Parts: sequence; structure tokens; C-alpha cells
Amino acid sequence: MLKILDTTHDQFVDAFRRRYGKGSHISTPVYRHVMKTGKTAFHELAAFSGLSEMAGQLETDLVLSTGRLVKRVSGGDVVKFVTRLADELDIESVVIPMFRRHTLCVSSQVGCRMGCRFCRTGKMGLLRSLTAAEIVGQVFAARHQLGIDIRNVVFMGMGEPLDNLDNVIQAIRVLTDQRGLDIARRYITVSTVGLTAGIDRLARIGGAPVNLAVSLNAPTDDIRSRLMPINRSIPMAALRDSLLGYPLARKAALFMEYVLIKGINDRQEHARALARYLAPMTVKLNLIPYNTTPGCEWHPPSTDAYELFHAWLVAENVFVRRRGEKGGRIMAACGQLGGKNKGLIFEKL
Repeated sequence: MLKILDTTHDQFVDAFRRRYGKGSHISTPVYRHVMKTGKTAFHELAAFSGLSEMAGQLETDLVLSTGRLVKRVSGGDVVKFVTRLADELDIESVVIPMFRRHTLCVSSQVGCRMGCRFCRTGKMGLLRSLTAAEIVGQVFAARHQLGIDIRNVVFMGMGEPLDNLDNVIQAIRVLTDQRGLDIARRYITVSTVGLTAGIDRLARIGGAPVNLAVSLNAPTDDIRSRLMPINRSIPMAALRDSLLGYPLARKAALFMEYVLIKGINDRQEHARALARYLAPMTVKLNLIPYNTTPGCEWHPPSTDAYELFHAWLVAENVFVRRRGEKGGRIMAACGQLGGKNKGLIFEKL
């Protein structure tokens, strides 16, 4: 068998040569054809002129599918689709239209071990990490099965990407290969709860840096430890030290995600403490109203409370961006992936 979704072009060329004894004059057209069209019919390629038997053999040997799309649901312009993996576990991915580009929110694990109290995925626990091919396969499926031209990828779906870093890094290399899916690194964002060892390693992978987003959600250690167990072992000061060493592209910034929860992290003193914490870093703060998840006792802020907190941050000279609800009606918003989808009407695929 010959794998492709977890290999860069150069890795595929090497594997092709070892298996078939043929060079890049054949393997490069194969790689480009599969990645850019999603098709595995090779008889039509000029490189296989006079090699009909080999084309047929390759169509049998090539491992392409990492799972099957089983259903999707839409809410406005947002689309959530479910992939059933080879071991019958399901993952969810979300297509979000933004700035004349389609962004795909990909999962990196089935479930998550971080246990953030406001996150539905965290309640699943960690079932397993995804392979690089299963991560890339979500982009491949969105492009070639759903017909959506994905140009932005955010690792903000199910799982903690830095808890599966080897496969996430390999997936990034495949996604950004210009002879394949060709997604620019500046359009890839990796989100984390703040695993500093992973942040430090991601900073050293070479090439242009990918964007880094941190799920912060609190202005102080006391509040953050209540919301996010990881803060008990990696407090906010240690997290900031790691973030200050992360390389940024020219004119780029770190993204900070702050989920605003009624009565928990929404007071003026919280806005001031948050501004003090962020001050040494180059940051763009995304202010996200809490999205209700089943079985959670917390509530989103009122519209007035959200706007007031936003105004307090602006007054403290924080670069803050409003992030309204996208996908909440289909359980596709921040913190809502995973678990049962009761009441949603899916289209079977």
C-alpha cells in the first residue's frame, strides 16, 4: 500500500521510488493530481502513457481514505460535518466563511484530556489522537467531497493540538506543500490551552511560523485554574514567558481567546487585570461570548454586558475583536464539538 495524505511531496517521491522504482517524472504528477483534484484515475495522465498496467496497480495500491463523511448540518453559512474513522470513532469539523475565504476548523484528537470546564469536547475525555492523514483528510474531504475551497485552517476543533504535536506538525507540512494542498502558513492557526513545551517546540519547526492562538479565558490564576485544570501545572506567568519567545511573522500577533462567562470573568477588575497580563506581548484578543453546552451551569453574558466588557478593554488599550456566535445553533461554535447532537437535523452523505 502507498500512503499519500500523511506525506509531503518529497516523502511521497521517495516512497514511490522504493515501491515502483520510478522517479519524480511519474510520482510528481501523481501527487499533484490526487491532492489538487481528489481523483485517483491515473490512465488519463500523460506520465502514464504506455504504462497502463502500472496506472491500474497504483489505483489499487494508493491509500487515500482515512474515514468516510457520514453526515453534515448547516446553520446559516456555517457547515459542520462528521467523519467516521476506520475504528468507527467520529470527529467533527466546521467550515466557517470569513473574509472572502472559507476557514476549516479541524480536529486533532477524538475527545480531549485537558478537561476545560466550559468545553463539551473536554467532557468526552481523550479517546485517541488523530494521525496526520486523519487531520489532512478533513481538509481533503472539505475540498474534494463537499466542494468548498478551503484556504484557511485553524486547529480549533476537537482535541488539544499540542497534545498530538508530532502528527500536527506533519499535517502542517503536508497542508502547506506547494505541490499539493498549498495552504500558506500565514493562513494556518494552531490553538492551545497553553502547553508550554509544545509552544516552544512549535516555535522551532522551521520555515515561516504558523499563527498561534491561546485559549486564555481568565485574567488571574485563581479564575483560570477554576476554568482550566492545565493552569494548575502551567500558571499564567510561565505561559507568558513561553509566548514571549514565540516567533511572529512580520506585522503578525499572538491570538488570545477569551470566552466571556456571566459572573465568572466579566467584571471591570477582570478587564484591567487582563490588560496588565497582555501588555508585554503583541496580541490580538478575540472576545467570545460563552456558548451554552449541555450539562454546564454557566451562562453567556447579556449583549450589554458583552459590549461593556469590550469597552473596558478598549479603554485599557487592548487590541480586541468582537467574535459573535457562529454555528451555535448547530453545536458548531467554540467549545461545542463532540458528544451527542440531539435535535439537529443532519443530511446523510
